[in-house]
Amino acid sequence: MSLEIAIAEAAPAPRATVRYIGLALLSALVAFAVCVPLFWGVDIARQDYSAILAGTSSAHPLGTDHLGRDMLARLAAAVRLSLGLALVSVATAAVPGVLLGILAAWKGGWVDKGLGLMAEMFLALPGLLLVLLIVAIYPGSFLALYGAVALVLWIEYFRMTRALARTVLASPAVAASQLLGFGPAYIIRRHLLPELAPLLMTIAAFGAAAAIMAIAALGFVSVGVKPPTAELGLMITELLPYFAEAPAVIALPITVIFLIVLSLLLIAGGRKP
Repeated sequence: MSLEIAIAEAAPAPRATVRYIGLALLSALVAFAVCVPLFWGVDIARQDYSAILAGTSSAHPLGTDHLGRDMLARLAAAVRLSLGLALVSVATAAVPGVLLGILAAWKGGWVDKGLGLMAEMFLALPGLLLVLLIVAIYPGSFLALYGAVALVLWIEYFRMTRALARTVLASPAVAASQLLGFGPAYIIRRHLLPELAPLLMTIAAFGAAAAIMAIAALGFVSVGVKPPTAELGLMITELLPYFAEAPAVIALPITVIFLIVLSLLLIAGGRKP
């Protein structure tokens, strides 16, 4: 019996396995985005009208698009853009969301009600519609795209942080720390952050996946970044009229979006609750 227990404890948990798969997949995508420009120095905007919609070859390992541009180089650039914007948007949304959530739980009263009302106002408008409105006002602006996505994502950080912080701040451990004279910085570092960290990492993974989908959706409807920028949704839109001639080429950005979102969801779903 003791041997069976030892084997069971040594075996990786299903959630951990799922998370490792997601991390490995995301690492492979990041390595692809970083290494391609180092070893395949092809200009993503260079057009070759003699190789339009060409198949795989030594000159173009993943073929070319409707303007003869190298798909390998463009996919790597698109992954860098999508992951970079998602990472910056998530980081920007997390900081105010967590700080405001802790402030609302700590102060309570009218501060909590006021911040909660502000979050409800943002929730009254669908997130993607809000992003679409902002990006439509400033078309082609990276700053507007990043700011709009971050503006939508902060609400989840705020709501989840406020809910969990209320429970932690009402615990006997926090009360004991306050009686011993420890200040807010110690309580946040010692009690709040260890409890919030797993939850925030899960929200960050889901938020990054949502940001990737939002950026691709905006590019697909041609209100995101503008050509000749390599962006996954925009690439799908540009290649859609040529689906019959080259279905494998249009499948490439779709597959990349699927793999990025899948890796992030596996990471989020594989975290221990």
